[in-house]
Amino acid sequence: MGSVPVDISPDTAPSRLRPGPSFALLGAVQVTLIATITVITVALPVIQRDLGLTDTDLVFATSAYSLSFGGLLVLGGRLADLLGHRAVFVTGVVVFGVASLAAAAATTLWVLVAARFAQGVGAALAAPAAMALLNSVYPNAARRTRALAVWGVLASLGAGSGNILSGVILSWGQWRWVFVAPAVVSLVIVLCAPLLPAGPPRRPGRLDVPGALLITAGLTALIFGLGETDPVWIGVGVLVLALFALTQARSSRPLVPPALLASPRRAAALLAIGLTAAAMASYFFILAIYFQKTLDYSPLRTSAAFLPPVFAVLFTAAAGGWAARRFGPGVLTAAGLGLGAAGMGLLSGLDADSSYWGLLAVGITLFPVGAGLTFSGATVWAVESTVPEEAGLVGGVVNTAMEIGPPVGLAVLVPLAVSHAAGHGGGAAADAGGYGFAFGTAAVALAVAAGLVLLQRAARAEKTAGRA
Repeated sequence: MGSVPVDISPDTAPSRLRPGPSFALLGAVQVTLIATITVITVALPVIQRDLGLTDTDLVFATSAYSLSFGGLLVLGGRLADLLGHRAVFVTGVVVFGVASLAAAAATTLWVLVAARFAQGVGAALAAPAAMALLNSVYPNAARRTRALAVWGVLASLGAGSGNILSGVILSWGQWRWVFVAPAVVSLVIVLCAPLLPAGPPRRPGRLDVPGALLITAGLTALIFGLGETDPVWIGVGVLVLALFALTQARSSRPLVPPALLASPRRAAALLAIGLTAAAMASYFFILAIYFQKTLDYSPLRTSAAFLPPVFAVLFTAAAGGWAARRFGPGVLTAAGLGLGAAGMGLLSGLDADSSYWGLLAVGITLFPVGAGLTFSGATVWAVESTVPEEAGLVGGVVNTAMEIGPPVGLAVLVPLAVSHAAGHGGGAAADAGGYGFAFGTAAVALAVAAGLVLLQRAARAEKTAGRA
């Protein structure tokens, strides 16, 4: 019952693309997969009217993608290591693209939910495999570090692009086009995929089926529970993940080797990624409500309000690779967390009459810059010293931290904003105060995380000096 053999065969075709275009193809997938999380948000009211859905129905339509995406990432990464990085990448992109078309054609709730869930399955296969392929695209360590630093920023770029794209599409077309767009990207990627490197040769190995089932069930229950603020599902998820940890410690061929997560450096990197993803999800969610409900922005104007952060993230992507090499991933991660905390601190001053072109514009731009630098440094930090045979697995773990972060942030910060507003009598001014309180809480969390990262880096440096 422990495991089943996985059929493998050599796959060593070289790349026929230069590293730059190869990275662009892989990066386009990463941006699209993350954008698909947020692209539906602005479209939800229109979808609700068109399909006759209730508010509860919308929760299922929204969460189905994140559930399968986050729950299957570790398994997807392991399969990429066993079956071949490019093969699993292409399979994931095909599944994602077909499911996107199914979502565009949906006429009932359950067709839409099933399509969104299938999108997540494809994303869980493609995302870790794409990250693992960077080892083959950039065999040189220095160039790979720069590429990984840029890769970390793509999550911020994708989240912002989803909000902007949905606002633009809804202003000139039907909501179904928000799902056609990722399908078109998928088609282009599949056509160009044979030009990508295949990755390391397929190797003999066995898939730990019980471990795969446990971690998938545990992550799915945890993400669902966090998204619904349901303590029962959260408890189930934690218990199943604890059982997974016990089985892995006793397994001779674990799905996730315990040493992979035992590294303090990798743990600090994953914490930074998770906290930043939590803050970013709340940032987009709360600001979208604030712009439309408090400042009475239209969907298109709301999308336009997020343009400066996207341009700032593009600048961060250009600077992240250089900074990671110049200062080291630990310093870059701490600096990003500090800048993110400063941006959130500025946003904590929101009120019902805030002008966009003031501290609001500075805060709304500074936070994603900090988030991009954090993702850059932490991604490099988490992947350092990874052997090629575990590149897909590590990619799955990094992406899992990004996927767990958003439901944690929304489950904690949104109720804080609501309760703070209720405690101050309600109304536009109280709502804005609640949003500011949530952002202030996020600022404190990010600042504390920056301190922890610096402490871990100092402890590591002292340990290295002691050995010398």
